[in-house]
Amino acid sequence: MASDHDFSHGNRAVTESLATRIGLIIVALGFLSLFLILPVVAVFAEAFRKGAGEYLEAILEPDAWASIRLTLTVAAIAVPLNLVFGVCAAWAIAKYEFKGKALFTTLIDLPFSISPVISGLVFVLLFSSQSLLGPWLARHGIEILFAVPGIVLATLFVTFPFVARELIPLMQEQGTGDEEAAISLGANGWQTFRYVTLPNIKWGLLYGVLLCNARAMGEFGAVSVVSGHIRGLTNTMPLHVEILYNEYNFVAAFAVASLLAFLALFTLAIKKLLELRYGDELVAIGRGR
Repeated sequence: MASDHDFSHGNRAVTESLATRIGLIIVALGFLSLFLILPVVAVFAEAFRKGAGEYLEAILEPDAWASIRLTLTVAAIAVPLNLVFGVCAAWAIAKYEFKGKALFTTLIDLPFSISPVISGLVFVLLFSSQSLLGPWLARHGIEILFAVPGIVLATLFVTFPFVARELIPLMQEQGTGDEEAAISLGANGWQTFRYVTLPNIKWGLLYGVLLCNARAMGEFGAVSVVSGHIRGLTNTMPLHVEILYNEYNFVAAFAVASLLAFLALFTLAIKKLLELRYGDELVAIGRGR
């Protein structure tokens, strides 16, 4: 009876009327066009409204170029650190039992439930001149707020769940059998991770890194609070776009915004190319879960 019931559901899904299927496709494509494709097209159209020369001038302007370098630098620091944290956290939660495990898992989700602006304010409270750490940092000439370290810390905070949250359910589903078998055959911890764990989690790890990188480059709220908005020094690309837009320099604002959009699209293109190249392996991994 169960199989007949399942078959009847599947048969109804296949035999939906042509009008219904066309309608669903039109609604989906319309939604994507309205909320995804058209905004991206509008950004690039506005960026090139006055020609390629104005576009290049806006991108190569010293303050804009400084914001691009800072954004890439912050992402280059934050993403590898979150990769290491995510793997370690996922390994600990999925492979071991310990007191406080539920609390640890909850804390990983904390940046998802707190406004980025609030997280930026927390760093201000921690490192400002009126805080407990502020005077000590000032005496030793260490600048956190309104400097690159503060931007990196804020970006780390808002992005650290992405890799861990991608890996935890995957590693929990895989269990510990493969690692235990490798250790029983004489493999040490590093060999077990490199030849057993890493191949099993590499696709989840890749997706987590891509999400982390996209958020790191596009973060606005937390970075806005701790950066001080110093042009040419502490403005990332999203902050620079805001300044240009508030100054009614729309072409330059959309030019920098289009570069952010291009970086996001480039990241997605890399992901798609990897899926096309290793699609069969991805399907095999999915069937093995």
